[in-house]
Amino acid sequence: MENLKEYKELVSKLPALKKEIGKIIVGQEEAIDEVLIALLAGGHCLLEGVPGLAKTLMVKTLAEALDMSFKRIQFTPDLMPGDIVGTEVMEEHEGKKTFVFNKGPLFAHVVLADEINRTPPKTQSALLEAMQEYKVTYSGTTYQLPRPFFIIATQNPIEQAGTYPLPEAQLDRFLLYIKLNYPTEQEELMVLKNTTGTRNVPLQSVFTEKEIQTLQDLCRQVHITDELLAKVNGLVRSTRPADSTSDFVKQWCDWGAGPRAGQALVLCAKARALMQGRFSVVPEDISALAKPVLRHRIALNFKAEAEGISADKVIENLVWKS
Repeated sequence: MENLKEYKELVSKLPALKKEIGKIIVGQEEAIDEVLIALLAGGHCLLEGVPGLAKTLMVKTLAEALDMSFKRIQFTPDLMPGDIVGTEVMEEHEGKKTFVFNKGPLFAHVVLADEINRTPPKTQSALLEAMQEYKVTYSGTTYQLPRPFFIIATQNPIEQAGTYPLPEAQLDRFLLYIKLNYPTEQEELMVLKNTTGTRNVPLQSVFTEKEIQTLQDLCRQVHITDELLAKVNGLVRSTRPADSTSDFVKQWCDWGAGPRAGQALVLCAKARALMQGRFSVVPEDISALAKPVLRHRIALNFKAEAEGISADKVIENLVWKS
C-alpha cells in the first residue's frame, strides 16, 4: 500500500469527524457510522425514520464537518426532473441571445433528497440516473457532477398515502438502507436541553473534498481474505430461495439479493475497517453490515408478512447460521 503514512494520518482523523457530528446530533451513533461507511465506500444511502429524528440536521451537519457543498431537495408530487437537474434559460449578451444551462440543486457534493417517495417515478429516475452515472445530460450536453458526490435520500415509514414507493430495482442502487430508531430516554432529554435554549456550537471542518476522495480510493485497497470473500458470497446466495439451504428462506422469501449486494457488503466491510483504524477486514465487519446492505434487497412473500417476519429477521437467522 503506497503512501502508508499519509493514509494513516487521514484514517486517524475519522474519529474527529464523528466527534464534530456528535456536537450537534445526540445519539444515533449506529446510523452515523453507517452514513460515513456509505460515504467512504463511494455509494449512496436511503435513510428511513419517523419525523423528528433529525435526519435533515444529520446530513447538513455531515456536510459542514466535511467542508463540502450541501443542497437539500424537498421532493413533492409536482417536482419535475428539471427542478433538480437544472434547465436552460435564454440570456442576452451584447445583443446576442444564447441558451445557458442553469445547474440545479443536484450539483453539490452532498445532496439530501428529502422524502424521495413523495415524488413521481419520472423525477425519482432522474435522481437515480445521476447516482449511478455521476453526470447528467441536458439537450445533448453532458455535465459532470462534483466529486465526491454523495446522495442521502430519506423517507417516512409511517405515512404511505400519496407516495410513490421506490421499485426494487431502484432500491438496489442504494448502497445502504439505514433505519433510525427513537433516542433513549437520556438522549431525548439531552436533545430537549440542547435545542430549546441559546446553545450555538460552531463546527470545525475535518476533511477536504480531496481528502475524502483519497479515503474512498484507500477503501478499495483494504485487504480482505479469500475466506471472507467466500463468506460474503455464501451469505448473499443464501438469501435466494432457489440457492438457499435454509427452509425459512424458501418459506418467507420470493427472491433474494443479487451480485450487487455482495459488492456492497465487501466495500462497506472495508469502509468499516477503515473507520476502526484497520487496513484489513474481519468477520465482524461483515456481520455488522449485513442488515443495512441486504434489507432492501430481499423480497418477502405474503406468508412472511402474515407471520410478522421482517427482512431483518431473515438476515439475522442467516448471519447466525453462517
